[in-house]
Amino acid sequence: MQSEQQYQQLLMQYKQLKTGAEDISEKIDKEDFDSAIVMIKQREQVFLSCKCMRKYLELTPVQQKEVDKIVEEIKALELSNIKKLEKGMAEVQLELTKTQKSQRIQNAYGGKFAPGNMINFQE
Repeated sequence: MQSEQQYQQLLMQYKQLKTGAEDISEKIDKEDFDSAIVMIKQREQVFLSCKCMRKYLELTPVQQKEVDKIVEEIKALELSNIKKLEKGMAEVQLELTKTQKSQRIQNAYGGKFAPGNMINFQE
């Protein structure tokens, strides 16, 4: 009986993690990165709790299959979130590089371009 209750608690925590990963995905899509980071930090304890429970809980093959299934779903969501963040970081880096180049041109030439001036756009 105790084991069944612990299994149900484990499933509940994994479902919370899955729902959290979906919520984080939505926050990333809305570019609400502060909220996403807060949510990520809050989930750490739940991950640790699940890890401990799995270590000491003896699961039946059916229970193990159910747990493995939800863990794989969580992993897929987390990987998707990571890829979204990496894509966003790459886009920000590209814009930053463009802005820095533009700023260097402005600084070098004071914003005054006279006909016949040579500008090195490679810098």
